[in-house]
Amino acid sequence: MLLCDPLPSLDLRAFITTFPAPLGSVEDTAHLLPLLSLDAPTPLRYDERTRSAIRDLLRNGRYKPTGRGKPSCEYLRRAVGEGKLGSINPAVDACNVVSLHSGLPISVVDLDRTTAPLRVGLAAPGTTYVFNASGQTINVGDLLCLHDSDGPCANPVKDAQRTKTGATTQRTLSLIWGSTALPGQSEAAEAWYRELLGSFGATTRAAAQERRAG
Repeated sequence: MLLCDPLPSLDLRAFITTFPAPLGSVEDTAHLLPLLSLDAPTPLRYDERTRSAIRDLLRNGRYKPTGRGKPSCEYLRRAVGEGKLGSINPAVDACNVVSLHSGLPISVVDLDRTTAPLRVGLAAPGTTYVFNASGQTINVGDLLCLHDSDGPCANPVKDAQRTKTGATTQRTLSLIWGSTALPGQSEAAEAWYRELLGSFGATTRAAAQERRAG
């Protein structure tokens, strides 16, 4: 069960994926690599309206979605444009393809590295966590985040290192951080994302969500 705080602008899509084997031994993602291109023909297309709506979604309290705090989908577009984005693993590659072309930030975490209960809501002011293997940190105060019992572990900007996928991952939780200002966009992104994951023999199911009272 995924508990969700009252966030009227958030159109959250969440689902669980089970791969037929740990990611380190799943078939490679060569068929996805052509889609990691800004010009690839895909069912979803990024536009300025989407960019603006997602930045508005993340603009809460003191959090400003600019500079190093911009949505992950904007980082993806820059990395692809500079030829700096390669294959990581099936779970992340499928996530990156859909995020790149939909313009929606997407988190994917190793479900077995999280500890219930899971909740989506704004992080407390001043909260930080490590987001990469080098030990760099991000201040996630007032930012939309997925929380487990140990604190925030994913968000539309940078996911926490402690719950990232790896070679032993077999179950993931994906969160599509959509906006109610973009009707149908999150739903379309989820459908395509789950289709791509199915190409690896993975099975997906919606994560049950419970809205908390305001």
